[in-house]
Amino acid sequence: QVQLVESGGGLVQAGGSLRLSCAASGSIFSINATGWYRQAPGKQRELVAGITRGGSTNYADSVKGRFTISRDNAKNTVYLQMNSLKPEDTATYYCNAEIQFTVLPTLYNYWGQGTQVTVSS
Repeated sequence: QVQLVESGGGLVQAGGSLRLSCAASGSIFSINATGWYRQAPGKQRELVAGITRGGSTNYADSVKGRFTISRDNAKNTVYLQMNSLKPEDTATYYCNAEIQFTVLPTLYNYWGQGTQVTVSS
């Protein structure tokens, strides 16, 4: 059984920073692409940032220059450093990962339970 456990959300004032973590537990052979998504009330879930196993990254235009995604492959953990937070960053943030369980290249997609980020003005 694999779990993605997120932490680090909370309430912060505009201009502040938060660091989200997502740790994968279970019998995992490898984690391929992984990323952070967010969903605000009444809006669709959107990609915030993604990172490949090799470290290539991509970001939503709205967070470029403010957010940084990184990963520790040895710890099966992905991070999202969020700086210069704005009220419009308020949302539930979800971790997503493509997980490989054996040497066979079959990937399975998993989601975390979500962590709330609230930015006050």
